[in-house]
Amino acid sequence: MAQAKLTQLQQALNERATQQLLRHPVTLDSYNGRDITVNGRHYLNFSGNDYLGLATAPEVLQAFADGAAKYGAGSSGSPLLTGQHKVHQQLSDTLCDWLEVERTLLFSSGFAANQAMLLTLADQQDVLLLDKLSHASLIDAARHSNAHFKRFAHNDLSALNSLLAQQRALAQQPLVVTEGVFSMDGDSPDLPAMLALCQQYDAPLLLDDAHGLGVSGPEGQGSAAAQGMATSELFCLMANFGKALGVGGAFIAGSKTVLDYLEQFGRHYIYSTALSPALCAAVLKSIELCRSQNWRREQLQQNIGLFRKLAADLPLLSSHTAIQGMLLGSNERAIAASDQLKQAGIWLSAIRPPTVPAGSARLRITLSSQHTAHDITLLVQQLRQLV
Repeated sequence: MAQAKLTQLQQALNERATQQLLRHPVTLDSYNGRDITVNGRHYLNFSGNDYLGLATAPEVLQAFADGAAKYGAGSSGSPLLTGQHKVHQQLSDTLCDWLEVERTLLFSSGFAANQAMLLTLADQQDVLLLDKLSHASLIDAARHSNAHFKRFAHNDLSALNSLLAQQRALAQQPLVVTEGVFSMDGDSPDLPAMLALCQQYDAPLLLDDAHGLGVSGPEGQGSAAAQGMATSELFCLMANFGKALGVGGAFIAGSKTVLDYLEQFGRHYIYSTALSPALCAAVLKSIELCRSQNWRREQLQQNIGLFRKLAADLPLLSSHTAIQGMLLGSNERAIAASDQLKQAGIWLSAIRPPTVPAGSARLRITLSSQHTAHDITLLVQQLRQLV
């Protein structure tokens, strides 16, 4: 066995453990939205992304089962071979109708979709301009693309304007990349102002709206719609089905030209097995409920408002979304806080580097439409004891 390599790997693991940065998967006994069971103990769950409670909606579960019976469990091939089923096309058509775009493509995950979006659309004469707090999938794609890569200060339009001006002077084509809701801070950019700036420099605007789709805008159309924009004004939109929609997989949406190009040149799409048809059937039902049951978004907004009101004295980041960050600083303090909350029956994971910058370890509180006022009150009481 290659002992030198094994020693190198073990040293890296030991170093991470010393820094309180080792991570371990949690195996759930059961999941029911606001309630989870781990090792036989029940917890209030404030760490999931099931913002609308659709992951366990009976209609979605039944659609999943019916889809498996009708189409089979797996697609059996890539989309361009034998993997494209009628239900895939139905899901794509539904997304186009919902988001008012010309075309969509389906992907196995948001990570894969973001990789395909940047790696395929950005060429060596281009420069990718990413928000400083962009998701790892976007950063990795930018680093591995043929394009140049620069980052601008978080949600700072002045910094972005300076970079765009520099690229114009260098005669390079910029592509601007941001998120609708940032996954660790829970804040959002001023998308109309950013779009206006992009138009000034003829720069495409690409949006990752993983945490905005379903919870923002009319019928849950997402962050752009919530800020008065048409989704079609974006050059490209990526979002997934594993957050507010409660299922799995992802998609890219945009104009026919952009999506046709991705279909022909996007390696993550061409060489991957298509999504499970049964999963697509479940996503279709989830979208139907998301669009028609506005009470889920209304309840979520009430819960966010209640939490912000009760926790006004806590060291929270500025956010009006379902993602609420409470900065604790050190890795040790964040882990200790998470462990203390578990003793009180609350599951709230510590978020540490490299997911967040060094020195900004935190508790990432995620709220759901399923949480009750009592749940939120109990959470705030326990958080207050920590600080």
